[in-house]
Amino acid sequence: MPIDLNQLLHPRHTAIVTIECQRGVIGPETSLPALAAAVAEIGLVPRVARLLDTARQVGSPVLHGLALKRPDGGGKTVNCRLFAATRRREGGPLVGSRAAELVAEFGPAESDYQVARYHGVTLFHDSELDSILRSLGVKTVVLVGVSLNIAITGTTIEAVNRGYQVVLPRDGVVATPPEYGEALLQNTLSLLATITDCESVERALRQAALP
Repeated sequence: MPIDLNQLLHPRHTAIVTIECQRGVIGPETSLPALAAAVAEIGLVPRVARLLDTARQVGSPVLHGLALKRPDGGGKTVNCRLFAATRRREGGPLVGSRAAELVAEFGPAESDYQVARYHGVTLFHDSELDSILRSLGVKTVVLVGVSLNIAITGTTIEAVNRGYQVVLPRDGVVATPPEYGEALLQNTLSLLATITDCESVERALRQAALP
């Protein structure tokens, strides 16, 4: 059944959510060079920055999911290989550091929301995201950022479990290696979310906002 993006992405009930788009993840202070390189290769940052500007202009809320860590490792249980690896890695999004900040191109604007987490691998886990979205009347979430390997895939599943419609712009998300991300989009995420592109999301938001 064809999807009407103009209905699915009306500004009154659509939020754009960035995931881990921080200086220490995809920006100048990255501790994940392969991921940052994949982001740069597809031009994700300027493309998503334009999408965020459009969302703000038409009145759609913009939220930023931030993964943070304390210098002493507090608040994070090392219960998987991923957490063990990131605990050993120098730098990263330490609270209060430049690496923890959102990449400059994304703001944050005064109207944006920043949602932090210290533990877990998805944005809904033990955060205020769901409460904020429901208080804003959001029914559809557009997820952008990194990465398809874990955080975006997991957040998509949790959003679907909570009753949200999910939209994934394929040119606003990445994985390492990139071909793995394509396989995820085709074989898993296409069953859970509407797969499109950033330009189509912008166009639908602008069209739906017309009187």
